[in-house]
Amino acid sequence: MISLRSVVARSVAFASSILVTSKALAAGGFISSNIPDIGTGQQDIRATVIAIIKQVLNFMALVAVVIIVLAGIRLVISQGEEAEKDKAKKTIIYVIIGLVVIVLARAIVQFIGTVLNV
Repeated sequence: MISLRSVVARSVAFASSILVTSKALAAGGFISSNIPDIGTGQQDIRATVIAIIKQVLNFMALVAVVIIVLAGIRLVISQGEEAEKDKAKKTIIYVIIGLVVIVLARAIVQFIGTVLNV
């Protein structure tokens, strides 16, 4: 069974990899360079890729909110056990950090889309 911490760690890792990749591609001029036309037009391909990335980030944000709700329920049903309360609090903190990373990644994708006029 996948633990909550593992899901959060993977979400943060995925969001940060998108962030690093998009920065590296933008810095290297790859995104703004001439892309060969493969029949659908380069603007369509760029718009499709940006739309897919936005949908993935939206889904990750939804998962983060669901995990926060589950951790809140876990906090409520901990019945005063300090260890369980601490686990729930840490989970909430980690998920909020992941959610901030997701929002920043979404903002960067939006900015890249604006720069590319997509």
